[in-house]
Amino acid sequence: MQIYLISDNVDTHTGMRLAGIPGVVVHEKEELRNALETVLITPEIGILLITEKLSHEFPDIINDIKLNHRLPLIVEVPDRHGTGRKPDFITSYVNEAIGLKL
Repeated sequence: MQIYLISDNVDTHTGMRLAGIPGVVVHEKEELRNALETVLITPEIGILLITEKLSHEFPDIINDIKLNHRLPLIVEVPDRHGTGRKPDFITSYVNEAIGLKL
């Protein structure tokens, strides 16, 4: 099973390539659609890394894939600008999941 990256950032793409993860850089909605179509027809790709910025810019496309396809598993990764999440997002997630305040 392979990992593939779709990024909006050349630096993130370069770093992942150095780690042995192939990918593509996209900036427009149509480019993202084309890249995702390629990923979906490639059965060897089991994990898709996508930058948080792309995921937040085009949630309709990403959510459609998450809901209608078993594979690939989509993992949002921060880019060189950092994450868009709150500093305590893990604690908040656990609090919501178990219903207790930690």
